[in-house]
Amino acid sequence: MPNAKDYVAKLITGIHESLYRLTGGGLGGRVAGMPVLLLTTTGRKSGQPRTTPLTYFELDGNVVIIASYGGDDRHPQWYQNLVHNPSVTIERGRGKEQLIARTASAEEKKKWWPTITSTYSGYAGYQRRTQRDIPVVAMTPAN
Repeated sequence: MPNAKDYVAKLITGIHESLYRLTGGGLGGRVAGMPVLLLTTTGRKSGQPRTTPLTYFELDGNVVIIASYGGDDRHPQWYQNLVHNPSVTIERGRGKEQLIARTASAEEKKKWWPTITSTYSGYAGYQRRTQRDIPVVAMTPAN
């Protein structure tokens, strides 16, 4: 059941996506000093494309995103969508890439987490705030 946080997140996401697309990432292309991409997943119930702006990392040949949802006890919808269908599209600037997404292994998360949290300490706070293990998602080219 959606709550106030979900509605606010949807509103902010829509504005961010629109600004990003209008400017090719000129506006909304960086948040908290980190680069932002647009992730498009396929809705697991609707079958419709769903786009979310997310910060990302490039680690060990992967494009890496964090399914934190601000430390909420629920996984973000985009994460649930890509678990159901791992074929995703990302946009960086005006470029589009077709990728395959997967939840990083425990070993990969352990290796990458110090880089992730030293870049943005908020992720460590989000993990402390929730009992769920925040997934780290690795994406690689679909070909």
